[in-house]
Amino acid sequence: MDRKELEKVSDFSLGEENTAYAPYFIGKSYLSLLNNKEVTICNVTFEPGCRNNWHIHHGGGQILICVGGHGWYQEMGKQSQLLKSGDVVYIAPEIKHWHGAVADEAFSHLALSVPVIVLEHSQIGNQIIIDLVLMPFLLSPEMILDNFLYI
Repeated sequence: MDRKELEKVSDFSLGEENTAYAPYFIGKSYLSLLNNKEVTICNVTFEPGCRNNWHIHHGGGQILICVGGHGWYQEMGKQSQLLKSGDVVYIAPEIKHWHGAVADEAFSHLALSVPVIVLEHSQIGNQIIIDLVLMPFLLSPEMILDNFLYI
């Protein structure tokens, strides 16, 4: 699909071809990092028929906000859902799923990575100190691949 046509799918930046994750997709996708402070937000655009493989987010979940075109979302053991602009999908941690474009139309969604909440504790004498740490989920392709399980 022509880049100029893909740029019309949503009002968000198309970004670059998603080569870092290409092995985990069927077809071509594009990735634009919109925010990486506290909550990572990316615009992901799928060419017609493109989808990602079945995968699981470990530790933190994901929220998809559909912003253009039509796509599909499916959790393991459930029927696939048709997605359109304005739809929001919450994906809990450890849920095996996939998402992508319908066969004949490009699709774009914002992907928000829910931060991982880690409780850390230490002990000083007889006192236990508990710290709550919010860890932003996505910072680099290497970190992303460490937090996903693609099947």
